Amino acid sequence: MSLTFGFVKETAKGERRVAMTPEGVSKLLKSYPDAKAVIQKGAGEGADFCDALYKKAGAILVASADDIYATSDIVVRVTPPAMGVAAQMKKGALLMGNLDPFGSAKLFSALAKNKVNALSMERIPRTSRAQAMDTLSSQASLAGYRAVIEASSLYKGYFPLMMTSAGSSRPASVIILGVGVAGLQAIATARRLGAAVQAFDVRPEVKEQVESLGAKFIDIDLGEDGSGEGGYAKELSADAKAKQQAALQEILKKADVVITTALIPGREAPELITADTVKGMKEGSIIIDMAAAAGGNCKLTEADKIVVRHGVSLVGHTNYPSMAATDASIFYTGNVLNLMTLLVKDGRLIYDREDDIVDAALTVFEGKVE
Repeated sequence: MSLTFGFVKETAKGERRVAMTPEGVSKLLKSYPDAKAVIQKGAGEGADFCDALYKKAGAILVASADDIYATSDIVVRVTPPAMGVAAQMKKGALLMGNLDPFGSAKLFSALAKNKVNALSMERIPRTSRAQAMDTLSSQASLAGYRAVIEASSLYKGYFPLMMTSAGSSRPASVIILGVGVAGLQAIATARRLGAAVQAFDVRPEVKEQVESLGAKFIDIDLGEDGSGEGGYAKELSADAKAKQQAALQEILKKADVVITTALIPGREAPELITADTVKGMKEGSIIIDMAAAAGGNCKLTEADKIVVRHGVSLVGHTNYPSMAATDASIFYTGNVLNLMTLLVKDGRLIYDREDDIVDAALTVFEGKVE
């Protein structure tokens, strides 16, 4: 029996990415010649992949997502589906994508009840072997790049040092708070645009990475190490948070642009910029709060809005990868195809629980929430 791979149009507000590109369909069908790829009409339009390209690649186009859920053995999405999808899918089928494992308890319970398996790609471990399947990293890198582009478009000056016959301007002062994948890409992009860049992270081991990109590391003695598991930061003690905010407040007052990227999985985003700090910042300065979807690194941020407080623009976009939907979809497709090599063997869907990547990413299996 041949496998059917299903890809639907994303329904989340503002989501323009697609889980599989036309080129990805070609590669998928080449790797699994007996398989079928079914995609909903218009699924790739937001990322500039038209239906004709999918058809040329060998995909079967259908009008309704319901048909895809009902007939597919593997359904791949970018974002979590609506609750009703659990009852539509075949028993024993697999739903995979960025399924928000910390916020989808009801969805997972419904999937388990209907004997539908689920794989959350956010739970793929951050190891060398899993790097090619890590959607969080591929999408965060694009987000860091796009956040700087957003900042440069809002900033009322030059990013680089500029000298003209009419005078000169100093380079923009850009501060990056949080040096994960998004933060590192933000540093690299801001440096390429000629800005003077500083970066801070509670994990002291990232100092070398910051400096290798030509930025200055902001060294604050917090009295403890903020390094957590899997390359993430951990939540600081109340005392360390107070030291951090006190030290950052004076530094941020001199910034033209601040980009915050600090997130702790499953927790509300840590507050890095207080309302008092915003009051003390220069008029016309910009805060790009990349943690807006999780409450924000600044509590004055409003999700999916640009607001001005005390003369400072706070940008609360919650989906930067969607702003670069074409490349984001290409990278996401690559992650999915690489993961398929662990899940599909000899034309069959196999769950190897001895494989650390598969085992970590499975969130619903054989009627149980993992």
